[in-house]
Amino acid sequence: MGHPCRARAAADRDGLAPWRVGGAVSTPTALRFAGYAGLFDRADDDRDIIRRGAFAITLVRRERPFPLLWQHRPDQPIGEIESIAEDQRGLRVIARIDRPASRAAALLRHGKVSGLSFGYRARQARRSDSSRELLEIELFEISLVTHPLQHGARVHLVV
Repeated sequence: MGHPCRARAAADRDGLAPWRVGGAVSTPTALRFAGYAGLFDRADDDRDIIRRGAFAITLVRRERPFPLLWQHRPDQPIGEIESIAEDQRGLRVIARIDRPASRAAALLRHGKVSGLSFGYRARQARRSDSSRELLEIELFEISLVTHPLQHGARVHLVV
């Protein structure tokens, strides 16, 4: 049987209300979670700022699910993104870790890893002296990471 829903402490820190992941729960063959891979209008540690609509084109063009990687390592796929969309706050994802007994799943379940990040190419950006605004992003993958560049990019719910 699956694990009960648990709202992450990160949701409280960032002022985000916990939300549900549909009716599905984790199974012996998968662990599911939800969170934000990026937040709009907030600078990350590299001083990049994602603007609303930056992901719109890549999300429409993508024909297959985005891979879920461990720490951006293409040789370590751990699952896939089941749902991805821009909302008022940022890039919201629902993802699945295919092996719930894996190290990544255990670290996530126990709150040792909760960061999310994404691999991308900036298709359109605007630079200033203090930052770079990302206006159009070509998205390649989503990763579960130890230290996201954008501190609010976190898993908020594990089911």
